[in-house]
Amino acid sequence: MFSSKSKHTLLIKNKAKELGFDYCGISRADFLEEEAPRLENWLKNNYHGEMKWMENHFDKRLDPRKLVEGSKSVISFLLNYFPEETVDHQLKISKYAYGRDYHTVIKDKLKELMLHMKQEIGDFNGRAFVDSAPVMDKTWAERGGLGWRGKNSNLINPKSGSFFFIAELITDLDLEYDGPMKDYCGTCTRCIDACPTDAISQAYVVDGSKCISYLTIELKNNIPSDFKGKMDNWIFGCDVCQDVCPWNRFSKAHNEPQFLPSEEFKSLKEWTELTSELFDEIFKKTAIKRTKFEGLQRNIKFLA
Repeated sequence: MFSSKSKHTLLIKNKAKELGFDYCGISRADFLEEEAPRLENWLKNNYHGEMKWMENHFDKRLDPRKLVEGSKSVISFLLNYFPEETVDHQLKISKYAYGRDYHTVIKDKLKELMLHMKQEIGDFNGRAFVDSAPVMDKTWAERGGLGWRGKNSNLINPKSGSFFFIAELITDLDLEYDGPMKDYCGTCTRCIDACPTDAISQAYVVDGSKCISYLTIELKNNIPSDFKGKMDNWIFGCDVCQDVCPWNRFSKAHNEPQFLPSEEFKSLKEWTELTSELFDEIFKKTAIKRTKFEGLQRNIKFLA
């Protein structure tokens, strides 16, 4: 006979699969002791650049029990965004931004999951997170057995690679926990060697202030001239360290219709002629809206 812990765990994982999540893993909500000195050093080295919000809520970032009262479990989810085909533009956009904004898509799925859980389990305390609060997404996914941290700091799943969104549900439910898996990067340094801006300062450590994703999205000021000629034609995000990763030969096309690029986006040819109105029309429901029209224009002009 199944215990309530087993039943609840199975119910959550089955519903997650039904909602389209590719993987679901669970870990104990605890203080991230090993991560504390790493995060502190990363911040001390100013690898977060202008992302000053990374300095906030240090204690909450390391302890989910300070985010959700009475929390016992962190449920991690992976949702594949690898496209069937790359959008062929001379100026490049990261694959994760092709379709509808992932925050919206995943939040809707997690709302449905929580509703189902309350109907089947009863009332519980829980909160969903989609890249929107001080949560160490990759660490929790790692602890939940969904992959290991690659040398480019991305989570790598041995069956499907690294083109995934990560989300969490932190809850006071007592569930069955999964264990972490072994690191299979071995002696490979392809991601480190391929990074156009040398942002991977050492294995497993990324200097965010040099990363093209940071420079094209998070940086609000002008892109430093040091990066002239190094942007590899990226105007929003960058996929280089993932594209060269041998584990991504296992990547399969996602089956989430909302992540498909719009026809307007696919057919866009003259980026330099993009107007503010056209930007809003094409990108208002995508993650690209984060950089705003002015930010995208800045990125395009920097490549000229």
